[in-house]
Amino acid sequence: MPDLTLLDPHVRDAVQSLGSDGAIIACEPQWADTAEFCAHYGVPAEITCNTIIVVVKSNPKRYVACLVRADSKLDVNHKVAAEVDFKRLSFASQEETAELSEMMIGGVTLIGLPHDMPILIDARVMEHPEVIVGGGNRSSKIRLDPKELLKLPNARVADVAVPR
Repeated sequence: MPDLTLLDPHVRDAVQSLGSDGAIIACEPQWADTAEFCAHYGVPAEITCNTIIVVVKSNPKRYVACLVRADSKLDVNHKVAAEVDFKRLSFASQEETAELSEMMIGGVTLIGLPHDMPILIDARVMEHPEVIVGGGNRSSKIRLDPKELLKLPNARVADVAVPR
């Protein structure tokens, strides 16, 4: 069993409920942001993923989490809009993301998000046998088989990103 004590408590609880056998990676907080993490630790961008919260500007507002590889760009206005069948979308602010996720910016992950939040995992994430996602804080990451992410409530694979 990996050392779960490095993870944010919300993420730790979610990892335990998934029963995943992924590895927990310690990282220095100053290297937590994706580009810095990849450069400093020599990790390829195609296995490192970002969780991005998108606001669906309906009444009331709704949110959807999207997971994309670091070598991809989330296509909010076309691909995500088509997936959620709504045209008025925007990226959530850092404040909204931190409040909704109860995680630190630079470590937000889809593991541990509210159970009612839809999760769109870009199809390109599934191309590798392992990916790295945030640990909910700036001092940890999780390496796991991307198929494990499909165990999360409301998670599904969708085409939501384009290459950078």
